[in-house]
Amino acid sequence: MYRVFAGANNSTREDACINKNGVSHISAKNYTNILKSVHENIDSFVGKKINFTGYVYRVLDLQDNQFVLARDMIINSNSQTVVVGFLCECDTAKDFSNDSWIEITGEIIKGTYHGDMPIIKITDIKSVDKPSKDEYVYPPDDSYIPTTGVL
Repeated sequence: MYRVFAGANNSTREDACINKNGVSHISAKNYTNILKSVHENIDSFVGKKINFTGYVYRVLDLQDNQFVLARDMIINSNSQTVVVGFLCECDTAKDFSNDSWIEITGEIIKGTYHGDMPIIKITDIKSVDKPSKDEYVYPPDDSYIPTTGVL
């Protein structure tokens, strides 16, 4: 579910998560930096609430109540992409078709999928339009250094 390539500088202090009502919003600009941090330090982020947008992506061995809320990460100058994202769980997962764009709010929990994995337990989910800009994300960079457990 997660793959990282060294590369583009896509984050600045200005696009750190905006915390509203205890929920941190993840944008296209900080998406992969946060994804990387959460995967590398799961225990520090358990219980944190996040909100972000992506498309529904499934692989064969996911449970019926699971999908990856994914984004396409550009990995080279030829615009080749790989799928990256957070594994999500919700009771209504089957109601959302593959490739449909959604916005979710949920809480990070520690689960397993081929080893320890952060999972987003969805508390709110809604269909949204595919973004007209910022559809793609870029590899994480070294400029984003979260304080333990702070997005």
